[in-house]
Amino acid sequence: MRIRLTQKLSLEPRGRGTALALAFVLLSFALATRVVAQEATAATWQVEKYDVAVTLPSGERERTISVLANLSLKNVSGRDATQLTLRMSPAAEVASIKVNGALIEAARTEQTVTGTTTLQNRRGRIPNVAPGASISVAVDYKLLVKDNTSLASLSPDGVRMLPLAFWYPTPNSWFYVRGADAAPTRIQVNGAVGSGSISTGTLTAGAFDQKFAVQPFFVTGKWDVVERSGVSIHMPKGAAAQRAEELAGIVVAARTFAANYLGDAPATPLRVVSVSQGGGFASGGTILLDEAAFRRTKLDATSVMNLAEGAIRSWLGASTSVTGEGYGVIREGLTRYIATEFLESRYGKEIADVERLRQRSSYSGVSRRDGPLMRASPLDDFYFQAVANKGAMAWRLLERRAGKDDFRRSIKSSVADRDANMMEFRQAFAGQRELVDYLFDQLTETNLLVGLPQSSSGETRVALRNTGSIDATVNVRATMQNGSMMESPATVTALTIGEISFRSASAVTRVEVDTEKLYPQTDYSDDIAPRESTDSDPVLAVKKLFDRKDFAPAEKLGKTILRDLPRLDEVRVLVARAQLAQGKTAEADKEFQAILDEKLPTARSVGWALVGRAEAAAKAGSREQVMRFVGDALAHDSDTGSSLAARKVRESLGLAGTIDASIRSFFTDFDRIVKSNRKAEVESLFFAGEENRFVTGIAGSADDWKTEVRFTDQIDSDTALVETYTNLRLLTKDPESGLVVYRLKRSGSSWKVSSVDIFEVTRGG
Repeated sequence: MRIRLTQKLSLEPRGRGTALALAFVLLSFALATRVVAQEATAATWQVEKYDVAVTLPSGERERTISVLANLSLKNVSGRDATQLTLRMSPAAEVASIKVNGALIEAARTEQTVTGTTTLQNRRGRIPNVAPGASISVAVDYKLLVKDNTSLASLSPDGVRMLPLAFWYPTPNSWFYVRGADAAPTRIQVNGAVGSGSISTGTLTAGAFDQKFAVQPFFVTGKWDVVERSGVSIHMPKGAAAQRAEELAGIVVAARTFAANYLGDAPATPLRVVSVSQGGGFASGGTILLDEAAFRRTKLDATSVMNLAEGAIRSWLGASTSVTGEGYGVIREGLTRYIATEFLESRYGKEIADVERLRQRSSYSGVSRRDGPLMRASPLDDFYFQAVANKGAMAWRLLERRAGKDDFRRSIKSSVADRDANMMEFRQAFAGQRELVDYLFDQLTETNLLVGLPQSSSGETRVALRNTGSIDATVNVRATMQNGSMMESPATVTALTIGEISFRSASAVTRVEVDTEKLYPQTDYSDDIAPRESTDSDPVLAVKKLFDRKDFAPAEKLGKTILRDLPRLDEVRVLVARAQLAQGKTAEADKEFQAILDEKLPTARSVGWALVGRAEAAAKAGSREQVMRFVGDALAHDSDTGSSLAARKVRESLGLAGTIDASIRSFFTDFDRIVKSNRKAEVESLFFAGEENRFVTGIAGSADDWKTEVRFTDQIDSDTALVETYTNLRLLTKDPESGLVVYRLKRSGSSWKVSSVDIFEVTRGG
């Protein structure tokens, strides 16, 4: 193999060009303006502690919580402070604000953060505070929770208040480019009758004390609590204890692995908490996990990554503060990089490579319009896709350049003082300055392209192109006509077209550049020649064909992708569904089973694999197997699409379900109350705060409503999915009918609607 430079490219990178450069200038100006606007107030105060007492409402349908928040604030501005601005949710009604025990007048204004997000600002004058001096601030307020969301929920089923619900007052914006406020916390939740409450830190005298700097949050709920290996697992009532052992094992193993990068594990309690929404959030050793993960027959890839990242966040953003510009590259990107490395150590390289592809595909959706990582802010719609996924790729590339041992030593030394910022990391990797500056300070402009192989006299020449402004050292793989492969390293100089040569008796039929996909790029589809698709995301490429009902091409492309990524279950399930659509039932059933046997599949792939096995069993005439696979698919509870498909398979059998008498009685009352057009009574059928738009849409508008309950699928002792066929007529509209699936949960001795999962009604049914 040899490579040589053949042509210098224009200094203007292809595809982004002058327009992108202008966009970057405008973006930089906008960001600078945004930061300057915050500097005057945000840089004045640092939170030293949050002490928050919450009182939950006693009434089931009350929608407000009462909060007394005590903040210790330090003037870090270097100048006397005579004003205080606090930011919080616009849904908060403030009764009083005291500074050092004295009431102050604080005018209310609202700040538009994004098109859908506003913050309430409370600004008032205070007695002079010298630089370095501290004050105590007490805010007494009530917070209205109109609709339940993943960030904020208030219901008898559980209460959830996460930081981005803006439920507590703080001086600096959650969207500040140098990071949101974080401080030691004390959280006390009163009035959680019949439920437990969880936050982060040690439970002492009814309150959670966290000595590390975090953002305040809490959840309440009804759980079975199991202690395993030093981890408290808060499981849904009735969940199998065996899953607790598995979850704890992953958290402990991830912490042990992360210590190689981050030093000794922090001394903070570890908790994994089941939640109906908000899964994936983690802070200070407390990890929120989707309740479905506790019931499924095996853990899915997303849940394992959430556990691993949650374990790492007991360092980053907790015992190790993460501050300064570019904090997201550390808090999100470095966390994801270490978690993915852990995944490889525990499940193997093939599994980790699939996870890296998911991250890469997510980033590719914004790679042509994102900004420099150092300037990214949660205000940007590409923020998490960029800082977490491109960030993880950047750390991996830096590790490859520096060497694994030196990389780990540099990371560990940078966080040894328990403060992580990009300035320290730049110093630690001073030997890789050009790469660091490119990855973190510049837009993504690299695109590595490979040309069609050109063979002559036993030698095959392949053109390589690098549109980026840094040299790219990559592996290039040639696949021969006889199936053998050759792989060689090559450095493609920045802004050049080069050439690589392979000598082989067999003709080269396929070439790929950057086989490890180390470099963030604007386009990955042209890394392969002949080009197999025009999409950077291979799953999307197959799905487009499948959705167009081009089943044979979808199967062919999927199999080509699986040749290099055999553990990519998202593509395997599309191949199997395409085979089933072509009548290749036995082949499809084998592929579906392969997904179920996978070590770490996605929850969605498992759901569709169960549906696929049910469809194959239906074609074979095995009703018993159909019902088993359909039941498993519904219990798996992965996504609406597979759930709807499973129900259609069951419907095709023409079987009648066994209906719980109490649920049948509930829907008898449901029909009567909906037709009564009394909104308060309709609301009483639903958990408070859930499905408010649905309730508003039918209350006072139903001329007729008739529910036929067809199946009830028990998820656990307190949760059921109810499949109905509904005939309805709303005022001034034509009659409609179709499938409606309700999720019911017990409230005391009765049922209430928790959500409407499927609403497929049309005119004429």
